Amino acid sequence: MLSENDLKLIKEKGINLKQVENQLNIFKKGILPIDITRAATIGNGIKKFTEGEENKFIEFYDNFICKATLQKFVPASGAASRMFKDVFAFLNDKKTDINDENYAVVKAFFDHLHLFAFYQDLQEVIASHGFSLSGLLAQKEYKKILEFLLTDKGLNYGNKPKAVLAFHGYAETYRTALEEHLVEGALYAQKNGEVNIHFTVSPEHKQLFETTVSNSIGQLTAEFNARFNIEYSFQEPSTDTIAVDEHNAPFRNADGTLLFRPGGHGALIHNLNKLSGDMVFIKNIDNVVPDHLKGDTVRYKMLLAGILTKFRLKLHTFMDLLDSDIDDSLLVDDLEKLLLAYHIIDKLPEIKKEDKRLFYLSFLNKPIRVCGMVKNEGEPGGGPYWVKDEENSFSSLQILESSQVNIAEEKQRKIMLESTHFNPVDLVCWLRDYKNQRFDLTEFVDERTYFISEKSKDGKKLKALELPGLWNGAMAKWLTIFVEVPITTFNPVKVVNDLLRETHQKMKF
Repeated sequence: MLSENDLKLIKEKGINLKQVENQLNIFKKGILPIDITRAATIGNGIKKFTEGEENKFIEFYDNFICKATLQKFVPASGAASRMFKDVFAFLNDKKTDINDENYAVVKAFFDHLHLFAFYQDLQEVIASHGFSLSGLLAQKEYKKILEFLLTDKGLNYGNKPKAVLAFHGYAETYRTALEEHLVEGALYAQKNGEVNIHFTVSPEHKQLFETTVSNSIGQLTAEFNARFNIEYSFQEPSTDTIAVDEHNAPFRNADGTLLFRPGGHGALIHNLNKLSGDMVFIKNIDNVVPDHLKGDTVRYKMLLAGILTKFRLKLHTFMDLLDSDIDDSLLVDDLEKLLLAYHIIDKLPEIKKEDKRLFYLSFLNKPIRVCGMVKNEGEPGGGPYWVKDEENSFSSLQILESSQVNIAEEKQRKIMLESTHFNPVDLVCWLRDYKNQRFDLTEFVDERTYFISEKSKDGKKLKALELPGLWNGAMAKWLTIFVEVPITTFNPVKVVNDLLRETHQKMKF
């Protein structure tokens, strides 16, 4: 039973009571795995183009820019604490020897400390406290160095968002991940000298973002002759989800109040829904490279945008005609060829010819996304699959995590093993319908794709509920096109030593 205080809290968070009841029912019923029919592969769900075809799509996008509002959307609220989990473990351990076999990662970190873009800042903050970095290294005062790097005694990197950390060194300076995204935006999402970029941030970190932008925006504006229009938004409290105990009863804090937890990155569909852009580029905050390696990033973002543009114009032209009074028998045939060519459906629907017009006007009136897919070479990430449509006899393309599939079932496990590509989170989206009206993106979420995970609070076990992931279930009912892009477009920084990879280092002369 929910008390008056419970109902007051729910109302204060802006959550609908029916949402809470629905979430409690999900815990009780459990979440059924998604039934995949086959892996999406080249020629069977994933498009691959020749260099000449790619050039034509890129040219098409170049010519189209003037007709759309472009915007770049970057989920950037994540803290950097996970980046430093190994060095934090060493800092908090009684052991002091980095040669201990358990701390090989920490040893590699210190062996290559001079190669990190934050090296000079670390030197300066240590010097401001009357020490020298070289002296501390000689004395093997590794933990003191880490305190100056990770805590508020110094740079406080362990408590800052990943976006504002020094990622890449240049001749005279460095850039943060946030700044690299501004540069990317200027290179592939600039229109009439303006670049529109939206970052999702945590409220407590917004000032850090604004300060980082303020320190560099003048130089970037001059370098790219562009005006940067930067927006920020927070994950809405109304997207928090209720937690339950082991018996699926609402979990209560020590003071008796209900425990609500952030709903995960799927909550950002609400932030995306409020954007003003027609065409929106989506990419994670940590997937950036220095300038000398940006060529492939820019080329393939423009390729995805060109493919989206050409398909969208053709599709919406067909839909405009279907919505008119003309004879549409031949029109439907051409439309179906287009859908099969782009793998929007895997087979033609079993519908009477006279019913097809109305079916397609309804079925195709959805947001569109074109997603880059990378050959699987051992990097983590969800995968592209064909998934049986709930309402129709054919399958649609989806991005799924392994946790969403019942790998204990032999057939499902075999399909997963046949997967050849993974999702690098590289999307270009169109958010208006064929009548140029904005979609309500919350209407296209697959409610079946919640996640239940086990957590704890105050020493007590609980179950938490994550909303359908932003590019998983939150976009499950969109029209989806998968396109192969090279591994060079995927360079995430999940742990700090990833910054030692060649793809994050200065150009060698």
